[in-house]
Amino acid sequence: MKKFVILDGHALIYRGYYALPPLHTQKGELVNAVYGFTTILLTILEKMRPDFLAVAFDLKGPTFRDELYADYKAQRPETPDDLIPQVPRIRQVVEAFKIPVFEKEGFEADDLIATLATHVGHDEALANLELLIVTGDMDLTQLITDQVKIVAPLSGFNDMKTYDSQVLMDKYGIWPHQMVDYKALKGDVSDNLPGVPGIGEKTAAKLLFQYESLDGIYAHIDKITGAVHDKLVAGKESAYRCQKLAQLVKDVPLILDLEACKTHVVDAAQVKLLFEDLEFKRLIPKNNGLQNHRQT
Repeated sequence: MKKFVILDGHALIYRGYYALPPLHTQKGELVNAVYGFTTILLTILEKMRPDFLAVAFDLKGPTFRDELYADYKAQRPETPDDLIPQVPRIRQVVEAFKIPVFEKEGFEADDLIATLATHVGHDEALANLELLIVTGDMDLTQLITDQVKIVAPLSGFNDMKTYDSQVLMDKYGIWPHQMVDYKALKGDVSDNLPGVPGIGEKTAAKLLFQYESLDGIYAHIDKITGAVHDKLVAGKESAYRCQKLAQLVKDVPLILDLEACKTHVVDAAQVKLLFEDLEFKRLIPKNNGLQNHRQT
C-alpha cells in the first residue's frame, strides 16, 4: 500500500519544545522546537518513505468547542513566549520541503486530520492508501482503522511507535471506536474535560467492555449498582457534553488534492541554506542522503 503521512503540526512543535533542552544559535535565537520538528520530519522521510505528505496546523482563535464549553482547555498555560517566534521558523522548514498545509479557522488540526482520514476511508479510489498520522496526541487514536494508524515519536525522535487497534486495546483496554466514550467517562486533563467525576480509567474501560458505548451504559444504568451507579447518574450531563467535545469533526470543508501532497525532489540548496541559518549542521548530511528517496 502507498503511504500518506500527515503531521500533527503543533503537537510535534510542543513535543520538540518540551523534549529538548534550550538550543540557541550563535546569534542567540532559540531553536529547540524547530530542531525537534525537523528531526522528526527527516526521520519520517528516511524510515517511512511516504508517497504523500502533508501537515495540519492549528490557527489562533476560538473553535466551536470553546463556544460549547467555556472551560475547554482552560487550564492549559499560555504558549511560552520563547516558543512563539519558533513557529514561523518551523513553517519555513515546511515550505522548504514543499509540504502542503491544512488549516482552517474555527477548527482544530485534529478535526482537519479526522476529515482527511474519513475522506481516505470512504473514497474507493484511495482504498490502496495507508494513512499514518504522526502525533503525540492520543485524541487521534479514535481514527484508527485497518487503513489508518497513529505513529508517535519516541524519545530522541529517531524511533516511532505505531498504534493500531490491537496496540490500543493492549494499552487502554478499549477499541478505537470507543475512545470518545472512554474520554467522556474518565475525562481528559489535557483538554479540561471532567468526564464523570469519580470514574477512572479502569472503571471506564470495564464499563465499555461490558456495555460497548456510552449509550449502552446509560441504557443499562439500572443493572449497574453501588457507587459507580450513583456517579454515572450524577455525571450523565457532563459525560454527554464531554463526548460531544471529544468527538472529532469529520466533515470540515476542505479539498484534498492528493497529487499536491505527493513527495517530490526538494531544492537541496534552499534547504541547506535554511539549515545553515538555523545552525543545524548535523542535519545537513542527513537531508542530503534523503534526496534519492524522493519521487519526481
